Amino acid sequence: MRHPRPPQPPSPERSAELRRRFAEEVRSERPDLSALCLLVGAEGDGSLDEAGLGAAQVELDRLAGELPFRPGTPRAWAEALRDLLGERYGFHGVGADYRRLESSLLHAVLRRRRGLPILLSVVWMEVARRAGAPVYGVALPGHFVVGFGAEPGLAGGSAGGVEERVLVDPFDGGRLLSGDDAEALVAGATGAAGLTPSMLEPAAPLDVVTRVLNNVRAWAAGRPEQSAVGLWAIELALLLPSHAARLRYERARLLVERGEFLAGAGELEAYAEVVGAVDEAGAERVRGEARSARAMLN
Repeated sequence: MRHPRPPQPPSPERSAELRRRFAEEVRSERPDLSALCLLVGAEGDGSLDEAGLGAAQVELDRLAGELPFRPGTPRAWAEALRDLLGERYGFHGVGADYRRLESSLLHAVLRRRRGLPILLSVVWMEVARRAGAPVYGVALPGHFVVGFGAEPGLAGGSAGGVEERVLVDPFDGGRLLSGDDAEALVAGATGAAGLTPSMLEPAAPLDVVTRVLNNVRAWAAGRPEQSAVGLWAIELALLLPSHAARLRYERARLLVERGEFLAGAGELEAYAEVVGAVDEAGAERVRGEARSARAMLN
């Protein structure tokens, strides 16, 4: 089976500008989720220019404008989004979407109306937010969904003292989920049984972006010929205020795999210095990798 060719990257100058803006946005007081996801998309697809970035935001605004005026309850909001995005416009996902890089790029998801659960959830959240809905993302293990209603842990509630909250699955066209449905999603994705309260906590914008970049890295990891994609995903993740130190090691290893031995060795040595403070044996193993990378230059 022939798979579609992934989009081509931007020029080095364009990439540098995109990364500058990404770094600025992730450090803002209230990071803009749609802007960040579109910057990720522009890093992955060099055809996405400034006009395209603006058009994607306009499309989210347009979709929000087609929602009924303040439907009311969280369930009514969820049903309105399902009717508009899932049924009228056909946003959904299928298994084949996991094999396409475009499924992790917001502008492409808006165009194709197909994507991974997390990117479809971003569409649901951004359209709903623009319309004034009480909406938040829920990072279930292995499957991202969307919640409507007061975020868990926040004050507020209905007249009876219980605030209604509704979960929906944008990957399934916005299907409303019961508790059993959510448990089945987690079990299907991870094999784990049961839901814990922590699984239902709202996902912050930077947590969503981290997960998007993790998905891009996972896609590239299974395709050695796409190591450049894995590299930019790691480098964007390193711009996040909070990131795993091991990403530096992954970047160094990837540079070596790409034949950039000198740069990779330098990164390995720098990482070893960090690791050495807590794990000298581990640091020495990394130094050995750096020596091996330098030897490849001869």
